[in-house]
Amino acid sequence: MRSSRIPDLWRFVLITLAALLCAAVAAALGFWQLDRAAQKQALSDAIARQQALAPWHNAQLAAKVPLVTEPMDAGRARELLHRPVQLQGRWLAEQTVFLDNRQMQGRVGFYVLTPLRLAAPYEHLVIIVQRGWAPRNFMERTALPEVQTPDGPVTIAGRLESPPSKLLELEAAGDGGADPDGQKSRILQNADIAQWARRSGLPLLGLSLVQTGTAGDGLLRDWPQIDAGVQKHYGYAAQWFGLGILVVLLYVWFQLVRRFYLRPRAPGAAAQPR
Repeated sequence: MRSSRIPDLWRFVLITLAALLCAAVAAALGFWQLDRAAQKQALSDAIARQQALAPWHNAQLAAKVPLVTEPMDAGRARELLHRPVQLQGRWLAEQTVFLDNRQMQGRVGFYVLTPLRLAAPYEHLVIIVQRGWAPRNFMERTALPEVQTPDGPVTIAGRLESPPSKLLELEAAGDGGADPDGQKSRILQNADIAQWARRSGLPLLGLSLVQTGTAGDGLLRDWPQIDAGVQKHYGYAAQWFGLGILVVLLYVWFQLVRRFYLRPRAPGAAAQPR
């Protein structure tokens, strides 16, 4: 009788250890996801605080933002990115480029990028401005949309950001990226500020400006909001905690309740009549 219980005991011990291990791993992953959510929330709060600061003007921009040829460490980038600015200058319309295959409001078109030369006494500095989105002509792939670009002095508002995200380039076209008509047109797949500075000779700053405000020039500026993905991590944490709870409940039911409290009686264990 005793020897027959040894396999059952070992099976009970192994199942208990396995259940404890699964529950511990699920709990650890759940807390890890909560930690990731806290990190992402802190990042989102930092961006919100940065965007709420008073806007910089030409003088502060010239003093704080380095040229693309100068190094910029991560700490300095955090201080600069998402900062509101209000600048005065003149458009360099002949240097406008159109980034292909960019979406806004569910439609595919171009991001329009134009350099802005700062007004005096900072005319030796130029910043790339992400001016907005324009639709494309799908019947004529090389056709450029008409963009209103004033010749005189302008005042624009926006926020400092990194250059637009890069898309996969299926063909190389030197410094400019993919070139759909093979003639070095102004339609590019990607824009690299350092390459742009070398190609054009312009003294470009190391960050770009995402223009905000009304779309009086015919461009859409419904820029996507920065999503830190906090809710995603909360969802993952709930799934891991739920899995851990499920493991515990199954263990309690099958290994404790059914084993010790709902065990069927032996045939000879029936109560004897008085």
